[in-house]
Amino acid sequence: MGGDAWFYETRIKGTLRFCVREVGRGAMFKGMTCGDAYFSGVRVGGVASFEGAVIDGEAAFDGAVFEGGADFGKIRITGRACFDGTHFHRSRACFNGADIGGDMPFAEAHFAAQATFDGATIGGDLSFSRARLEAGVGFRRAVFRRTAGIGPLVCPGTVDFSDAVFEAAVTLEAAARKVRCRRTRWASTAALRLRYARVDLSDAVVEFPVTVVGRPRLFVSPEGEVIAEPGLTDGRVRVTSVKGVDAAYLVLADVDLTGCLFVEAVHLDQLRLEGRCVLSPPPAGLRWIRRQTLAEEHHWRATRYGDGWTPAPPGVETHEPAVLAPVYRQLRKALEDGRNEPGAADFYYGEMEMRRHDSTASRGERTLLRLYWALSGYGLRAGRALAWLVLAMTATVLAMMLWGLPQGDSDLVSAGTTDGRRVTLTTRKPAPVNPEGPYTRRLSSVRFEKSVRVVANSVIFRASGQDLTTTGTYVEMTARLVEPALLGLAVLAVRNRVKR
Repeated sequence: MGGDAWFYETRIKGTLRFCVREVGRGAMFKGMTCGDAYFSGVRVGGVASFEGAVIDGEAAFDGAVFEGGADFGKIRITGRACFDGTHFHRSRACFNGADIGGDMPFAEAHFAAQATFDGATIGGDLSFSRARLEAGVGFRRAVFRRTAGIGPLVCPGTVDFSDAVFEAAVTLEAAARKVRCRRTRWASTAALRLRYARVDLSDAVVEFPVTVVGRPRLFVSPEGEVIAEPGLTDGRVRVTSVKGVDAAYLVLADVDLTGCLFVEAVHLDQLRLEGRCVLSPPPAGLRWIRRQTLAEEHHWRATRYGDGWTPAPPGVETHEPAVLAPVYRQLRKALEDGRNEPGAADFYYGEMEMRRHDSTASRGERTLLRLYWALSGYGLRAGRALAWLVLAMTATVLAMMLWGLPQGDSDLVSAGTTDGRRVTLTTRKPAPVNPEGPYTRRLSSVRFEKSVRVVANSVIFRASGQDLTTTGTYVEMTARLVEPALLGLAVLAVRNRVKR
């Protein structure tokens, strides 16, 4: 057939079987009404339009070839719509506003341009097994009524579910460059099994448990064949934003959170992080402690230090420490509830760092936090606390050798009186004599041994029983207060890193 096929607003009471194998130019089925419709294997050289058509039954377009694109906008199909092996060339495949009552399989279909399902209503599953998509696919404002499965979908562009509504439990399997779920509403449970994608969940509405999983294995077809993933290279699944999400039912598993935005999310203390979820580390170098940090802390520190911290992308607001401290606190509680105490320790460190830099806090609080940070890294850096302990013990030993130990051991002195048959004796201990002479003579091995004994007893909060000068007495009192505290901070830091 070399010309057009024109069925504009045609009404067919029964089944339509389009037996013409090739239409040289366009095909117009706009506004057509019929029962079941079969267009299997048809080839249309121009644009095929089914806009507004009503098919009261199932429709089959398997093996069809649309050279100039196809418009299925606002089509209504009460049953199953089969597009297995369909080819959409040059122009996009448009299903905007379509209402499909049953499954919609696209196995081995070919989309040379973008496919859009914006505002569509889909009543069944969407299978894209071994389908070849060369551009993105959009499901903006689509409603999935009884859809239980979407995919496996391999897309080198963006899969967009923004403002879509999932009314039933669904499993989405996709390997894509980006998966956008802004303001998406899940009214039932969902599992998003993804590969490669950058996932944006901004302002999504999560009413039931929704799991976002980074899948390490390749997808396979129902026949067990591995599905190729051309055009996709970065194997990480990166969640870029959960801002505005009520995270009480959100589960993130085996995903990269290095660039994820958490500010403005609520119930972060109930967020579940499973598997290996990676956050961004600070810049390399001795200046910064190795820990997990939020992307928002990177953005803030980049404005203050530069120095390897990641600046905020264009259009992303930079938040102050007063805003970030509660975010760290809630994430810390989420990991503690999941019995991940070592992981929660990094979030506690981040919370304390933000409190220390919070310009709205009182000067006394910030001073106390600076001291806590300097002595032990907020009770999380055992090496720092032990270094201070060794330094304090060394200083105490030197102070004892130079000024704390007396010149020599004092012997007891007894004095008495006699009045015939009765003798009265009084024993007293002379006051310790301050050491004299050059300092080099005081640094002897004997005095060192005595000083070490005094310091060792001070660390475990015991009195040594050694005679001391007045200066030595005050040094020992100070050591008995400071050194056990430093030892306790070191033990606390070790415990925070190994407890489960």
